[in-house]
Amino acid sequence: MSDTKKAAVLGSPIAHSLSPVLHRAAYEALGLRNWTYGRFEVDEASLPGFCAGLGPEWRGLSLTMPLKRAVMPLLDEVSDVAASVEAVNTVVFTDDGRRLGDNTDIPGMIAALRERGVRQVERASVLGAGATASSALAALSRICTGEVTAYVRSAARADEMRGWGERLGVTVRTAAWEDAAAAFEAPLTVATTPAGTTDALAAAVPDRPGTLFDVLYEPWPTALAAAWAARGGAVVGGLDLLVHQAVLQVEQMTGRSPAPLAAMRTAGEAALAAR
Repeated sequence: MSDTKKAAVLGSPIAHSLSPVLHRAAYEALGLRNWTYGRFEVDEASLPGFCAGLGPEWRGLSLTMPLKRAVMPLLDEVSDVAASVEAVNTVVFTDDGRRLGDNTDIPGMIAALRERGVRQVERASVLGAGATASSALAALSRICTGEVTAYVRSAARADEMRGWGERLGVTVRTAAWEDAAAAFEAPLTVATTPAGTTDALAAAVPDRPGTLFDVLYEPWPTALAAAWAARGGAVVGGLDLLVHQAVLQVEQMTGRSPAPLAAMRTAGEAALAAR
């Protein structure tokens, strides 16, 4: 019987994912030569069948869109953190066959900010109102002592963000996207929008900005991140988030701690530079 241990990232589309690069770099640094990490194109309809076909050699799954909510009914247990935002990005298979769901995006955000010296802020802004924005609110619930202002495009999105705030214990005020330049008055701005969405805001970055957390990693830097850095502001990027959440995944799946953060980041940077 083979002693190979398997893990993989699932999603649709999935070809762009850096997760295999990060996890394989971790396995190499940890000397886990019998571990493999794959990438599979899986959508919501095919997820139950894929999971049903996994054998005892499987130790974990990383999940990206659109599977973070769809996987929850297939699990035996979901962590409080994942349940709080109704999103699982990590599944760990135990020796007795149980499937445990967690969310490492939220602690990954906190760890990425802490690495840049941001441990607590009195207020913050969030650009956008999608799934990543709810994870951002969950992270801010742990480090922001005051109000969070969410800049959104519709009344429906505004209602959603206020609802997430109530659920997560965060005071959320909503404002129109047209006023998003005002977001930069806060000591921390979290941009959770798709590529290109914030480009027009680059010219509005103030002379002495606080910290920007832009969750994108490709293309990088975004126009907003470049303008922010040029004005002397601290910038936390999507690769920082990706690496920190992957560190936690590796530790949960392999049982080895600490995961090799530096080696994983170096591998991710090299992979992005080669694209």
